[in-house]
Amino acid sequence: MCIRNEAQRLPFVLDHHRRMGVRHFLIVDNGSTDDSSAWLAAQADVSVWQTRASYKASRFGMDWLGWLLMRYGHGHWCLTLDADELLVYPHWQTRPLPALTEWLDRQGAPALGVLTLDLYPAGSVSQGDYQAGDDPLTLLHWFDSGNYQVQVQPKMGNLWIQGGVRARAFFAETPRRAPTLNKIPLVRWHWRYAYVNSTHALLPPRLNRVYATDGGMLTSGVLLHTKFLPGIIDRSAEEKARGEHFADASQYSGYYDRLTADPVMRSPASTKYTGWRQLEALGLMSRGGWV
Repeated sequence: MCIRNEAQRLPFVLDHHRRMGVRHFLIVDNGSTDDSSAWLAAQADVSVWQTRASYKASRFGMDWLGWLLMRYGHGHWCLTLDADELLVYPHWQTRPLPALTEWLDRQGAPALGVLTLDLYPAGSVSQGDYQAGDDPLTLLHWFDSGNYQVQVQPKMGNLWIQGGVRARAFFAETPRRAPTLNKIPLVRWHWRYAYVNSTHALLPPRLNRVYATDGGMLTSGVLLHTKFLPGIIDRSAEEKARGEHFADASQYSGYYDRLTADPVMRSPASTKYTGWRQLEALGLMSRGGWV
């Protein structure tokens, strides 16, 4: 994980994944000015690297994380996340990650594909009170269950998924600029592997085949994206000023402007989140034979 100023999110996101069976966290702190570094340093199962170098120049942190994966991840199942992402998968509350990875090993699957699912509040994005250690799902109840477009990228063979609430609310006129929602965060790592574009695609290209081509479905999960917590307005203004999160940040100034306007994202297209079985029923994740 690569983080910056995530002192509020870190206690819950680490506990969520500890409960799943994550044994150790390798975290790059990119110049935090809050209490993130001190809090991380006090955790027995966390190793921290610090840098103030450019996030953009490091391929948005992937060069830093790629080195850690190469140095420490070889031969291990590794989960690469953002601090605002919570992994869920079929049976996640009763079957820990080692059970999932054992199933994937038996299937000959070296990786798990997921959909990034944006969650948002019922009212404006600034509503509510969120404190360190709180479950973000106490505030973020809603998501878009449709409006997803899927295609296969011919060069890498990976899926390219766009849509959901960010496409609806911020990129309705330019849907091709909407965020990419497919990720491959869980991989049995080899030192020869590399992420190409965030965790959206991998080398060698065979690792991107985390979907079925015969009409069936492979086991998949969802990253619950908790970006829209209170505080998003100030963070968006800061990110716009820093210009570190997009290759051409000027093209996304309108996106940040809409966020700082404190939008209400709930609409008639919204669905209230109830759990992984709901996501499976909607076709947003699959057990793929894992029963």
